[in-house]
Amino acid sequence: MSATGLLKPLRFARFWLALWWMAIAATIAVCLVRLPPMALPDNSDKVEHFLAYFVLAGSAVQIYRTRAALAWAGVGLVGLGIGIEFAQGALTATRMADPMDVLANSIGVVAGLSLMFTPLRDLLVRLRG
Repeated sequence: MSATGLLKPLRFARFWLALWWMAIAATIAVCLVRLPPMALPDNSDKVEHFLAYFVLAGSAVQIYRTRAALAWAGVGLVGLGIGIEFAQGALTATRMADPMDVLANSIGVVAGLSLMFTPLRDLLVRLRG
C-alpha cells in the first residue's frame, strides 16, 4: 500500500502529514533544550506530557486511515516518549529521565488513539470542504 493509501482522503493530506511530523520534531526539540527555571507545582509537567502525546496521537487519528497505521503510530509515539526520557538522562545536564513522564506520555497516546472510536475521528475529513 502506498503512503497515500494509508492517509485519509483529506484536502492537502501530505501537508497534514508533514505538519504532524513537524509537531513530533518540535516535541523532541522542546524536550531536549535547556529551559529557564519555572515555578510550577510539583509533577505539573505530567499534565503537559499527557496533553502533548494526546495531541500527537489524536492528530494521527485525523490523518491515518487504517488501524494498522494507527497502531504503528501509537507504538512509535510510545517509543518516542521512552527515547526522549533516555536522551534527557544521557544527553542533557539540566534534565533527568523520569519513568512517570513515560507513563504520562503513554496514557496520552492511548487517550489520543481512543478518538478513533468516536465521531471526532473524521473531524478533518468533514472540514475539508
